[in-house]
Amino acid sequence: MVARVLPFKVSAHVADVLVDWGRAPDDPLYRLVMPHRDMLSPADFAAVEAALPDEERLRRVVTGIRERLAPPPEDPPGGEDGQGLEHVYPDTLLVLPRQGQTCHSHCGYCFRWPQFTGEPGGRRAVHGPGAMCAHLDRHPAVTDVLLTGGDPLVMRADVLADYLAPLTGRRHGHVRTVRIGTKAVSFAPERFLTAPDADDLLRLLDGVVRSGRHLALMLHVTHPRELEPGPARRALRRLHATGAVLRTQAPVVRHVNDDPAVWARMWQEQVELGLVPYDMFVARDTGPRRYYGLPLVRVLGVYTEACRRVSGLARTARGPVMATGLGKLVVDGIARLPDGPAFALRALRTRDPELTGTLAHARFDPTARWWSDLVPYGEHDRCLIPDRGPGP
Repeated sequence: MVARVLPFKVSAHVADVLVDWGRAPDDPLYRLVMPHRDMLSPADFAAVEAALPDEERLRRVVTGIRERLAPPPEDPPGGEDGQGLEHVYPDTLLVLPRQGQTCHSHCGYCFRWPQFTGEPGGRRAVHGPGAMCAHLDRHPAVTDVLLTGGDPLVMRADVLADYLAPLTGRRHGHVRTVRIGTKAVSFAPERFLTAPDADDLLRLLDGVVRSGRHLALMLHVTHPRELEPGPARRALRRLHATGAVLRTQAPVVRHVNDDPAVWARMWQEQVELGLVPYDMFVARDTGPRRYYGLPLVRVLGVYTEACRRVSGLARTARGPVMATGLGKLVVDGIARLPDGPAFALRALRTRDPELTGTLAHARFDPTARWWSDLVPYGEHDRCLIPDRGPGP
């Protein structure tokens, strides 16, 4: 019933190596990728079940549920060419290649799940590098390009090369940093080891570095067990040899990693493997949020306690970070103010450069899970927190 609504896909490596079937369904890697009835409300689950005999009715029911679960309007706008370019900051361009709009496995919490359902209008993608190049021609202030998806590393090396080559030539010399978001190291390490074009892929990445650009692979690692298998360790060694910088990020999600001990272990082991912890995210307000989401105060507690358990080298991860329509906001802590406690927020990076670094407070709410749940503490706090509720 759940897989009729939410996308489901699992790689052989995840099923055969990562999931501990003896602990299922409570194994964290099982919870990460396998459908569970609690991902849907009891009413939605029952509606799908009742509609199964009638394909047309089932289609209408599923579409209605997906529309209610889809990312809210604050989701960053798509941009040009089929909404496959997102000029998120004045110097940063996100590129969603059409050929990379799937993953080796689907994480249940992924906020881009509408990309994978096949619903009309759900997919945002550019059909080739031409739109990206034209956008860069018009915006010479762009210095940072992020290839994302899905997972760009599901693409063949020759297809990926079509997107990377323009970023390393003279025409777009203003591009200094190239980022690629991927979970292939932990979900499909054979991509870097035994795939027919594995060596071609590594030579391609090496070429980006040799061009003088900074190449960062943004590895999505949600649980420390993902990097324990030998194939993942060998893949990391091959990637390090290209000169790319390997950074890690993930959200705090219920059932998988909502434990400071898990994060402390994960960060420490990542540092030992030569990785750089980058961001701890708050799970987005979309999809199966009732299953994976946590109150902000709980996520803050996980981050704070995990930091206490590791040395400074493992504290490079910023968090908890909310990637909102305004930009990246971090919850720095809970302030004790005259009119009561408040969440202290700081703008890490915003679409409006003038707001970057801005501080604001939101009234403390132990049930708040996302930016849209927050109420500004005072009039000046509305710069980061839209007034969606009653004023203070």
